[in-house]
Amino acid sequence: MAVERLPTTYGLAESDPEQVLIDRRGVAPEDLAQIERIMAEMGRMRQVERKIMRSSQRYMQLNETDMRALRQLIAAKNAGRVTTPSDLRAYLGISSASVTKMIDRLEANGHVRRSQHPTDRRSQCIEVTEQTHLAAREQMGRHHAKRFDVANSLTPEEREVVIRFLAQTTDALEWSLEKSSPQES
Repeated sequence: MAVERLPTTYGLAESDPEQVLIDRRGVAPEDLAQIERIMAEMGRMRQVERKIMRSSQRYMQLNETDMRALRQLIAAKNAGRVTTPSDLRAYLGISSASVTKMIDRLEANGHVRRSQHPTDRRSQCIEVTEQTHLAAREQMGRHHAKRFDVANSLTPEEREVVIRFLAQTTDALEWSLEKSSPQES
């Protein structure tokens, strides 16, 4: 019987042969194979997401932080919220100087425009231009729509299993990250 090749190079036997990280004793071979498939498919999805991101960045000639800022500006626009440079700074976790440079660069390239804040005369608001909004929708939105189609094809019960799996995986990764990061004083 031929061994099915996983969609990525991930494999427990190769990545943790001595079972230092994951004790696999007592896990049935068929369960182990299925778990490896899940991990491999998650890895494959991350690879495709990175390809999509790099393609969009090249198309729009932007870096990752710029793309994150534009996604936030588009979401705010769609929700009817005003976005200030301070909002972007907090969302992106970067300095005020970095936000100013980024906005200057995005404005110079026609991606955003500044205007007077509607209620605070001392502040500006930043909004994405229509041209960039449309380009982002074409580049990223169509990929997001495919995710929706897949989720929509599942039964409500299947979606609950996927939701629980993703939420618990995210929680476990966050816990792991917190435990491995040096404590800030």
